[in-house]
Amino acid sequence: MNRLTSPWRAILFGAFVLMVTGLGAWLLVGRGGSPIQTDLLALLPATERHPLAEAAVERLAHANGDRMVLLVEHADDATAKDAARELGKRLAAEPAFSAVTAELPPFDLDAAFAPYLAHRFHLLTDADREALLRPDYDPAQALARRFNQPFLAGVGVALQDDPFGWLQHWLDQQPWSRSPLTPEDNLLTAHRDDRSYVMVLAALGGSSYDDSVQRAALAALARAEQAMAQHHPGVRLLRAGAVFHAAEARAGAERDVHVVGLASTLGIAVLLLWTYRSPRPLLLAFLSTAIGVVCALTVTLLIFGQLYLLTLVFGAALLGEAVDYSIQYLCARANAGAAWQAERGVRQVRPALLLALATSLLGYALLGLMPFPALRQMACFAMVGMLAACLSVFCLLPALLVKPASKPLAPSLVCLALALQRRAGRLGRGRRGMFAALLLLLVALPGWLLLSHDDDIHLLITSPAELAKQEARIRDVTGIGNTSQFYLVHGDSAEQVLQREETLEARLQTLVQQGQLESWTGVAGMLPSMQRQQANQAALASLFASRAHIETLLLHAGLRPDAVNAYVDAWPGKPLGLSEWLAMPVSTPFRYLWMDQGNGNIGSIVLPQGQDDAGILRAAAMGLAGVELVDKPASISALFSRYREYASVWLLAALALVSAVFGWRYRGAAPRVIAPPLLGIGLTLAALGYLGQPLTLFHWMALMLVLGVGANYAVFLHEGEPHAAHLPGAAYAGVLLSAVTALLSFGLLALSSMPALQHFGITLLLGIGFTALLVPVASPVHEYVDV
Repeated sequence: MNRLTSPWRAILFGAFVLMVTGLGAWLLVGRGGSPIQTDLLALLPATERHPLAEAAVERLAHANGDRMVLLVEHADDATAKDAARELGKRLAAEPAFSAVTAELPPFDLDAAFAPYLAHRFHLLTDADREALLRPDYDPAQALARRFNQPFLAGVGVALQDDPFGWLQHWLDQQPWSRSPLTPEDNLLTAHRDDRSYVMVLAALGGSSYDDSVQRAALAALARAEQAMAQHHPGVRLLRAGAVFHAAEARAGAERDVHVVGLASTLGIAVLLLWTYRSPRPLLLAFLSTAIGVVCALTVTLLIFGQLYLLTLVFGAALLGEAVDYSIQYLCARANAGAAWQAERGVRQVRPALLLALATSLLGYALLGLMPFPALRQMACFAMVGMLAACLSVFCLLPALLVKPASKPLAPSLVCLALALQRRAGRLGRGRRGMFAALLLLLVALPGWLLLSHDDDIHLLITSPAELAKQEARIRDVTGIGNTSQFYLVHGDSAEQVLQREETLEARLQTLVQQGQLESWTGVAGMLPSMQRQQANQAALASLFASRAHIETLLLHAGLRPDAVNAYVDAWPGKPLGLSEWLAMPVSTPFRYLWMDQGNGNIGSIVLPQGQDDAGILRAAAMGLAGVELVDKPASISALFSRYREYASVWLLAALALVSAVFGWRYRGAAPRVIAPPLLGIGLTLAALGYLGQPLTLFHWMALMLVLGVGANYAVFLHEGEPHAAHLPGAAYAGVLLSAVTALLSFGLLALSSMPALQHFGITLLLGIGFTALLVPVASPVHEYVDV
């Protein structure tokens, strides 16, 4: 019956795998576009208490996400401008960009700012309003000052439309008037340190996180930059934009996949060929592993709809752990010799594989408890991959490995394993064991005392140093602030939000006067609240109370009668409303600062510029209702810190749970079985201390995996020894083989370009290495129950 059962199991399992493979292929390439997520912000969890804050973070991140911001730099002003024109023309000719702005399109300033005239009596600066309210205010002097400065730089209002200069003063405080970038020769130009900078904006033809869009845009930019440099030697191009970060992240992940995936695959292949001395076990081991990876990929895409770069690289490292199950089955076959029976082999390895699978799933389940989307996806990927690889051993390999192995395990590997096992076994018993334990404690103690911690957000995502330097220079030259820190102002109505923002901006202005802040950008500065506009109009009411008086002032100042009549007839005008401001062309670049998601979710974003100290910025909002500083990096770092502290408790809980399972399975021998992973964790922490590696959340997550993997090795040895008693060292040889394959995959993560994976890799490299060497302590005791 077993002979009939085994092939049918293999057929049904094979059919299932083919269906999963087809589904995975469709999810990967059949839906159009790449499911690989290169948006680094997608790796981060929600951390803000107010739902509008998370929406604001995303809005700011993507407000300029699908465009390139380029600055052409040169010491000679004419050269910089000519180079920018050429760059703009070449980029505009590329289909990768939907729009390119270098030379400004012709526009009529009068037409652009004419809509403000209807609201001029409601728009006053704080200084003008306070001056108007003073008893000694002299309107004649205000007229004289205005008439003596008729030629205005930048944005100007016609003299007859604003004879006192109130609207002009208000416009001078607007963001477009404060920007270091000014129109020169139809180009947005800034001058800093005897160098000229000209801005070129290029809107992408699609999402910055679309692989095809990235490649096309970057290739087009490279061609245009090369041509510009040939015609204008010495020109430097500074760049900023999400597309550059996404492309760098993708390139780094591809390098990591190549290094981890290819290197580990080749290393494992050579190792298995040397161990089994036949290509068939190698192919079957890789088949089992491939099934695990394919199932993991399919289920992950089904659940999450996309694949994070972190998961992609981690999946390449999964090869070394997924192959463990097939290795143990292949070792059992090789050790059985001519007495091999496939179904009996399954029954022989089933207890060890099920216990090993349970401990691995426990470690990854704890990883899945993290609030980070990427870590949850990694946990899902690993758990499905482990489960599928283990099932393939039970369902598929017995039908493919009916005949006994033609050759035993490599004698040199078995001899090495036996020598290590005997030495470690002697050290683990009696007085020698107590002395060895005391010595390990003395060696480890200084390392533990050297341990520190670090919860910086850049441990998860980091940008290339050169790109970060260029973006910092662009912020410095253009005056654009750091959008990772901003104020969220929220309220029940638009009027309440604007009033609260005005209160905040009064404090920010104090910081400006104290030299602690350069400026800020917010909606209330461009759209005063109705309360403020009414106060502005009230400040003017006494001056306009007598039409004859105001007409006399204007006529004596030299204004024509028709202009005087038009100006006085415009009083009192009308307040500027939100819908009217949003309809104005000049509001277009700033509309993203206003948020109205319905259901009373109304808010605005205020961007401080020239100050990165969160303490100073937070103090400015202290005690203000509906105002909070959103500092995404600090929020993530605080979350890292909190969960790092939790992780140590979770590790102890996992250790207790594994110990309970081992106590049920191995009874009195349980302490000896749990000792190797426990000692491996302790020595790994000591080694990290000696290496000066600050502990992060990712180190603790990796230690949970060390517990799972280390427990696997102890189980493999303890369960395998009774069945390989006729071949001393053979069971431990299988454990060493599993450990080396894991080191070839997880250990290579230490070379990853992603700091989080580096920490995973270093911890697993140390933990797996220590545990594998200490596993002989778990010598078998034959009194255990059947699984």
